[in-house]
Amino acid sequence: MKKILFGATAAAVIAAGTFGVVSANASAPAAAAPAAVRADASNGNLQQSTHLTIEAATKAAQATLKAAEKENQRVSVAVVDRNGNTLVTLRGDGAGPQSYESAVKKAYTAVSWNAPTSELAKRLTNAPTLKDIPNTLFLAGGAPVTAKGAPVAGIGVAGAPSGDLDEKFARAGVASLGR
Repeated sequence: MKKILFGATAAAVIAAGTFGVVSANASAPAAAAPAAVRADASNGNLQQSTHLTIEAATKAAQATLKAAEKENQRVSVAVVDRNGNTLVTLRGDGAGPQSYESAVKKAYTAVSWNAPTSELAKRLTNAPTLKDIPNTLFLAGGAPVTAKGAPVAGIGVAGAPSGDLDEKFARAGVASLGR
């Protein structure tokens, strides 16, 4: 009988404790929702950047392709944003299959270093391992697009008989953005 009475008493204590915990949790106020994080742009922690619109990228690519067509050159054109993401690519009639990828890499290289790829190709003499950086191509034909001195895009051209011609056409695309 003592065992039953002791067991019943223990069960009652445990049940009362559980009920008390549940009751306490149920009556506790809900935690306040975390306040939205706000950044004050005036404190210098945020920065705005300029981006080339898809319309502007398309305009530049079309101007580039037209410049090449005027000289009977069959090229591919690529326009990439500041981060190297492709915005527009155009493959001209009769452009070689290798020209598409080369144009993208030239555009990426130009925007990455904010310099024409013909200038960058000259740096290979002193730093030959530059050419080992993934997705870059150190051949003439890429030109950066800048706003307020900072790179915002790159235009790459490939497929003409020389890199000088490719770069001439890329510069025509950059110039079209100023009109």
